[in-house]
Amino acid sequence: MTAFFGRLWIDATIAISFLREGRIQSLMITLGVAIGVAVIIFITALIQGLQTNLIDSTLGSQAHIRLVAPDEVNLIAPYADDTLQLIQEDKRPQRLRSINNWQQITDTLDQLPLLTAVSPNVSGPGFVRRGEALESVILVGTDLARYQNIIPLDEYLISGELRVGADNVLIGSELAKDLGVEVGSKLRLDTGQDSSSSNNLSNNISSNLSNNSAVINIAGIFELGVRELDARYVYLDLKQAQSLLNLPGGITVIDLTVKDIFEAEEIAAQVGRLTSLQAESWIQTNAQLLSGLTAQSLSSNMIVVFVAISVAFGIASVLSVSVVQRTREIGILRAMGATRQQILRIFLIQGAIFGLLGSIVGSGVSYVLVWSFNTFGPDIFTIPISINLILVTMSLATLTGVIAAAIPARRAAALDPVVAIRYV
Repeated sequence: MTAFFGRLWIDATIAISFLREGRIQSLMITLGVAIGVAVIIFITALIQGLQTNLIDSTLGSQAHIRLVAPDEVNLIAPYADDTLQLIQEDKRPQRLRSINNWQQITDTLDQLPLLTAVSPNVSGPGFVRRGEALESVILVGTDLARYQNIIPLDEYLISGELRVGADNVLIGSELAKDLGVEVGSKLRLDTGQDSSSSNNLSNNISSNLSNNSAVINIAGIFELGVRELDARYVYLDLKQAQSLLNLPGGITVIDLTVKDIFEAEEIAAQVGRLTSLQAESWIQTNAQLLSGLTAQSLSSNMIVVFVAISVAFGIASVLSVSVVQRTREIGILRAMGATRQQILRIFLIQGAIFGLLGSIVGSGVSYVLVWSFNTFGPDIFTIPISINLILVTMSLATLTGVIAAAIPARRAAALDPVVAIRYV
């Protein structure tokens, strides 16, 4: 082992002496590698920062997986095998209904290690009225202690307190603006649910609105950053929402979060089979976002590949010229007993040095670029730069240098010492 490292040290010393003789060429190719590494790190960090910002903006206002009751379907009477039956079927309207045995399902989901948070909620349509103004809203009744693990409402609260229950509710900033209200204002909330056991079709909308209604107090105003949600969401206490929506003791949806958001589709399928509920992941509801992220990753990878190819050709061309210029030196080394493997190692070491030095300089340049973007940029999002990205890029640059030096190194190792010494 000692002998091996000794030979390697000698080969590295010879390689560095060759580089010193061609300082201008070595400096130029090192700068070229540095620029390539800086571009790779900056572009990769930029794309990662953009993707993280898009994902956080999207998933910051929704659950990773939603469980709802299966759709109701029509029951078709059985018929004899020798009977031809023609069916004209109108799909059954989906009424607001509770998930069966949701307490047991919630307890089961709490035990699954793949899930990080479970929140049973009741959600349904309603109306808020203030004077002559009437707005349609989505009522979300929830247990804030659980729901905070799904959507951290305290981070989106812009005024008031994070408090529901005792007729206290949270509303979105756009809804507050449309109604002209603020924290402490009163609103009338109607759900349109008929709380009576009979269903009189002759009742008009106004009479229905009077059945389940309440005067609510605005305890806080939030801003999720999605206009549609900020204009329609109203958060209530779970029991109050159950009463208003005529679902006593029931819930309509179970929100879930997972550790790895990109495995949400597979986990949703597993949870759906386990609970016999209809599971929908964020990947299904945000297919266009996922397509955009895939396109961004593909473009970033293409940039990395083409920059690496450019760097490889630059190193290969410089070392090819170096072989021609140092043919006599190579012949002398071969005549003094240097083996083909040693000559091969000398030029491979040169390629590795180009890649390593260039990657060190390029990493410093990329850090300056990232700092400049975060400090003087548009302030839309910040670019994270991880040590893993730098280490991977440096390793890639060094490996690219070694691979690029392979052809010139083989050519140098194949030189005949007699012919090389006579070379002019």
